[in-house]
Amino acid sequence: MTEVPELRTERLLMRGWRFDDYEPWAAILADPAVGAGLGKPSGLTPHEAWLDMSVLSAHWNLRGFGHWVLEDLATHELIGRAGLYHPPDWPDLEVGWTVARGHWGNGYALEAGRAAASWAHEELGRDHVVSLIDPSNTQSIRVAEKLGASLEGHHSTRGFDLLVYGAALPLRGSPA
Repeated sequence: MTEVPELRTERLLMRGWRFDDYEPWAAILADPAVGAGLGKPSGLTPHEAWLDMSVLSAHWNLRGFGHWVLEDLATHELIGRAGLYHPPDWPDLEVGWTVARGHWGNGYALEAGRAAASWAHEELGRDHVVSLIDPSNTQSIRVAEKLGASLEGHHSTRGFDLLVYGAALPLRGSPA
């Protein structure tokens, strides 16, 4: 198994998945507002949350990179996930994020997205990342734009028509 590196940002510990993460992760994904950003406007069921967590965890083993759990450094609360994703049906390496609704608007997605993209540049030698975003997810579009991404096109997969926002690495204003 690939060891998941820990990253620390100003407010977050970005770490690997643990079994104890299941219940808080399932609660986050059950929220219809969070689910809507993932194409599930009624929220995800506990089983779907388990599958999501399992896929994100296994991605590290299969690809050597993946999504980290976002843990608040001050409270140790699981507040979301962010990282890198590139399954066979994706157009390029994606930087993505999901944050619990109670933490929206605090800049956690931007903070974690920037750290994940910097890691992709430094550790994987990548010079470009994308974010696949549902056209109605205006919050994620704003995060992508704040990361320096711009609309590059559209991608259809798994029954979804998604916007593709792309950014050159290293990101503007990020450590080189």
